[in-house]
Amino acid sequence: MRQARTLTALTALLSVLTLVAAGCGSETQGKPTESAESADSVTYITAFGAAGRDAFAWIAEEKGYFREARLNVRIELGKAAGENLKAMASGQVQFASLDLTGAMISAGAAGGKGYKDFRAILAIHQQTLVSIMSMEGTGITTPKDLAGKKIAAAANSVNQLLFPGYARLAGIEAAGVSWVAVQPVQLGSTLAGGKVDALSTFLIGRPTIEKATMQAKQKKLVVFPYSEYLPDLFGNAVLTTTELTKKNPDLVKRFREAMRKALVYTVEHPDEAAALLHQKQPETAADAASQEIKLMTPSVTAEGTGASIGLISKTRMLGAIESLRSAGLIESAMTPEDVVDFDAMPGS
Repeated sequence: MRQARTLTALTALLSVLTLVAAGCGSETQGKPTESAESADSVTYITAFGAAGRDAFAWIAEEKGYFREARLNVRIELGKAAGENLKAMASGQVQFASLDLTGAMISAGAAGGKGYKDFRAILAIHQQTLVSIMSMEGTGITTPKDLAGKKIAAAANSVNQLLFPGYARLAGIEAAGVSWVAVQPVQLGSTLAGGKVDALSTFLIGRPTIEKATMQAKQKKLVVFPYSEYLPDLFGNAVLTTTELTKKNPDLVKRFREAMRKALVYTVEHPDEAAALLHQKQPETAADAASQEIKLMTPSVTAEGTGASIGLISKTRMLGAIESLRSAGLIESAMTPEDVVDFDAMPGS
């Protein structure tokens, strides 16, 4: 009898302990961790779709750089510079990757109607990658031969915004050039099909374009980099709103550092970054993304210039502003502080 009573008591005790444990479990089930509770949620938009140049955003996510910076980041696919600026201006996104030169031209255009409430926080490319490409054998062997020709480019892209300044310095009669709006994925086939005489895109897109022209016409490309006449200009950069730099500078700095780490890792491990990009965005081929990352690496590291990855110095920005001013693309009132958040830019 005593043994039965003892077993009954033990059973009751175990039941109580089980209920307590279950209660504790239900209390914490689904509850955010302390780090998750303190994280800031933001949205970031890529430069254009899911190309190799944008792989570092997913690296920041995968490697935990966002988590270390107490950030929950939603990554969305972007469009051309003008469209990305609109998304940021409307409050849809807090951070955007886009061509910094294009943003500067928009902000500094005569009449003052361009969007100005942005600040750059991280340079992706220390040099503009914009270029014009044509096929061999078309009679276009120098920039001056582009006069009177049809050039394909993405609508509202920096390629068109920057062209008047490039044309002026390269001696091209810009008035006779006509532009044809084409989706970026169709640039190669449009040129190969003879629908245009040339196209304008980033230098790192050359392998894809040349693959199309070789398959269709067995023709290699003639390439004219804008940087030949405009060497001081930046390429893509990560931007945020002026309001956010003032309202939450700590958040801006944390986001910048996470993206800087990811950019460094990406150029050091291009194949791994490309494979991750393909995993996250299956429509993007890993081999093409890897090749693009390798091609853009010299512009990221700025070898021989002494510039740190991601840095935008006041001296460099002064040079970029002067280049655009000399080319007649912006008004004279723009200053480096109108473009860059130097408080988020260590060592600037």
